[in-house]
Amino acid sequence: MSTVTHTSGQKRPDVAPPARPTGRRAGAAGSGIGGRIFNGFSHLFLVVWAIMVIYPLLWVVMSALKTDSEVIREPLSLFPKSLQWDNFARAWTAGIDSFFLDTLLVLVFSVTLTMLLGSMAAYALARYEFRGNRLIYWMFLSGLTLPVYLAAVPLFKGVYNMNVVFPLLGPNKHLTLILVYVAWSLSFTVFFMHSFFRTLPHSIIEAAMVDGASHSRAFFSVMLPMAKPGLISIGIFNVLGQWNQWYLPTLLMQPVAGEPKNQVIAQGLIELSVNQGYKSDWSGLFAGVTMAMLPVLIVYVVFQRQVQSGLTAGVGK
Repeated sequence: MSTVTHTSGQKRPDVAPPARPTGRRAGAAGSGIGGRIFNGFSHLFLVVWAIMVIYPLLWVVMSALKTDSEVIREPLSLFPKSLQWDNFARAWTAGIDSFFLDTLLVLVFSVTLTMLLGSMAAYALARYEFRGNRLIYWMFLSGLTLPVYLAAVPLFKGVYNMNVVFPLLGPNKHLTLILVYVAWSLSFTVFFMHSFFRTLPHSIIEAAMVDGASHSRAFFSVMLPMAKPGLISIGIFNVLGQWNQWYLPTLLMQPVAGEPKNQVIAQGLIELSVNQGYKSDWSGLFAGVTMAMLPVLIVYVVFQRQVQSGLTAGVGK
């Protein structure tokens, strides 16, 4: 055994350092292999999921560019022999144009009112302490637990009864559908924006109040711009939900004798499918579905980063 001489002149044995345990290294290697296997399965699942989502979308769009014979003979094929752009013109003149106009008219006012009233209510419930605050908040949340189908009969009777008192309300009226959409969407809007407003720093609103801003001025000029990510996120959800809504328009937009028929896009597609089915115009039907699907898809693709930042803003803060 070798020895080491110190400055004092004494000698002591040179002891070899103890060997490091290999269990941790083996465990790390095992966890690395397990992690790689897990990542492989997760990536495979995401690829399969992407195919399941993207393929039907491509199938609908490409079927809108086929002829009727190609749709019937080669229904699963994605590549038409020639692009039939006139299918979109035929579907548009078959009624899609009026469906689009009615839907846009309703959504412009319903989404705007939902965002305005929902954000104001959520801000008041999140920032101000008063008697009954939690009761009002839980009453809003209770709307999420009530299926709209349970309110069909009283809603239907109430709409018809209001037509006697308020001529602008009643069946087959756009204003009626706008107000019902606002009431239907307020619960989730208040729930989402309430959580978002609670994450915003309270010092900023206090500074605005010190500078002389009123409560309404501080809300519209300070807090509402800061809540822009949350507003964009919940706005996209409201647009998607109201654009795809079928039950409420079918219940409320029923023409009275002698009145013209008003239909939103979901109703129109059902009627178009029935009519085009009798005419065997399947390519026109797919063109109508594509025109109804692309606007909301484009809106989500354009604002997807804002939606993600709005959903994760509360977690990050």
